[in-house]
Amino acid sequence: MLTRRTWLLGGGSAPLARAAAEHPAEAVRQRNEQYARDLEQYFRQQLVEEYPARAAQAWSRSYATVTAFLSSVEPNRQRYRRIFAPPDLRPAAPAERAASPFVAGAEWLKVSLGAIRAEGLLAIPENAAARVPLVLAQHGIGSFPERVFGVADDGGSYHDYGHALLQAGFAVLAPANLATVEKRNRLERLARLADTTLPGIELARMQVLLAEALKDRRIDPDRIGMWGISLGGMAAMFWMPLEPRIRCGVVTAWFNHRRNKMVIPDKRYSCFLETREEHAFFRGWLTEFSDSDVTSLICPRPLLVQTGKKDGIAWWPQVIEEFEASREHYRRLGLGERIEMALHEGGHEIHLESGVPFLKKWLAH
Repeated sequence: MLTRRTWLLGGGSAPLARAAAEHPAEAVRQRNEQYARDLEQYFRQQLVEEYPARAAQAWSRSYATVTAFLSSVEPNRQRYRRIFAPPDLRPAAPAERAASPFVAGAEWLKVSLGAIRAEGLLAIPENAAARVPLVLAQHGIGSFPERVFGVADDGGSYHDYGHALLQAGFAVLAPANLATVEKRNRLERLARLADTTLPGIELARMQVLLAEALKDRRIDPDRIGMWGISLGGMAAMFWMPLEPRIRCGVVTAWFNHRRNKMVIPDKRYSCFLETREEHAFFRGWLTEFSDSDVTSLICPRPLLVQTGKKDGIAWWPQVIEEFEASREHYRRLGLGERIEMALHEGGHEIHLESGVPFLKKWLAH
């Protein structure tokens, strides 16, 4: 006969039955905890342990030629686009330009997209006599475009790389993205309900800003690079596969062993699963798009990965492992010189010594 107590336990085990004899609520709590542990193990097995076999089935890369390679990864690129689902955002009015009150010589661009705006800083080297290359300089979480130019960089992690780029002869476009964790969490929920994502929206906003910046005849539209730090590094990794005008990129303090970073808690690095950063999770991301696989959607364009050994977002030996898997795509195409890793002794910060020369090398005439 099925008693009320055994019904509460789902016909459960003897230990749970004994617990329920006096405390049914405790038995239910234990059952729920066990279910949660089972689910986490289920997802861990699927997302981490089974990832290599699943990705092997999802990708059919050809390394015969660059053209053949690009054709072979195009189906994956289209699936990748569906993850972030960038909307079609178009200017609703002429752009507004105003001198920045915080960065001398820079302009604040603002383009109405209807209910929202695309905004950012544009700076062009003084006395630019010819068309200059442009770098998209994307700020990280809790930050803003002016910090790219050293404004209020209290932690010293940006190293005023905006001015370093200007001095090296680059124009700099620094888009303004939603900055705080709390706001990104809240707005990402709404974005998911609308079948899009914040990175998708911010990609579309950047493309509008880029189109406006390229109206300036001093900028060469064929020499565009990107350099992002932290959440801006995420933007570089997410956007480059979907924006072919970005000819080369620098990813600072983001590139990672993505399955471990998202799923496996470890005292050697911060695991996103154990943070409050809900905004960093995207439907279908780890079906086939770990960082080394996303890199194959950037390939054959040049890419520099910057990682600090003291950066708590990653355990640097795992980053090297993922980087080596990324480099294999370039190596098999005979283009190994186009991908580099700057492993430095610092932390979560821009590394000027490798980033500026890399961009000069690949964006030169």
